[in-house]
Amino acid sequence: MKKKMSRFDLEKMKQSSQIVTWVTAYDYPTASFAEQAGMDMILVGDSLGMCVYGYEGTVPVTMDQCVEHCKAVRKGASNTFVVGDLPFLSYQVSIEEAVRNAGRFYKESNVDAVKLEGGIRVCPQIKAISDAGMLVIGHIGLTPQSSGQLGGFKAQGRTAETAKEVIADARAVQEAGAFALLVEAVPPEVTKIIRDELKIPVYSIGAGVHADGQLTICSDLLGMFQAFTPKFVKKYENLAERATQAFSKYVEEVRNREFPEEQHTYKMVDGEFEKLLKLLN
Repeated sequence: MKKKMSRFDLEKMKQSSQIVTWVTAYDYPTASFAEQAGMDMILVGDSLGMCVYGYEGTVPVTMDQCVEHCKAVRKGASNTFVVGDLPFLSYQVSIEEAVRNAGRFYKESNVDAVKLEGGIRVCPQIKAISDAGMLVIGHIGLTPQSSGQLGGFKAQGRTAETAKEVIADARAVQEAGAFALLVEAVPPEVTKIIRDELKIPVYSIGAGVHADGQLTICSDLLGMFQAFTPKFVKKYENLAERATQAFSKYVEEVRNREFPEEQHTYKMVDGEFEKLLKLLN
């Protein structure tokens, strides 16, 4: 049976330069596939807003939605380190709400850690959640929940001044008590500076190879999400095309009375059909 990672395992992997692999998942079957594949971690990301519900972004996602999807993922991946993603306005309003909502993930979904977006500005929340006995992963660079302030889903830290700000955020998140950090859509050389300086694991999503691990969105990896494709996405499969072809074939066969065939139907017990006809008469 696969052994579930602990924070100490993840920290040791950084120290020994072993790369951590993690992916998002939002449901039981996808989580089970990820666990069977040997994934180290699973993030139940607020990206479920776009990948599951068809929202234009992550802002409309609620705590109730995230908690329920975390429950399903935990059932599908009982031996994998699962991270719950705190959605928009679940931690920004107050420190008390941040701790309470982080606690919901632990109490109701049995997660191993929570993640929240932002650097210096959310350090009080990171500290409070950590002080309450929960593991926190920071998330800096491109932070989708505040993409409006960033001018859209754009890469961050591409100039010396903005890169300095990203690095300052990374330092602050570690100081606040986060046990790991996710860096999104930042140039690889900036990620390398952060990874080399920080003692905690530094993971990348679209931030280059110089990180302690890589995260990707399952719907991107599997080729299921079609609205847009970020530059940093690599599609390992095209399930959208294959699923559409399968549905089209089904429609064709049903309309032509080619499905169901005899092998897809159930037979009555011998002699029972004749009895039925007598009963009906």
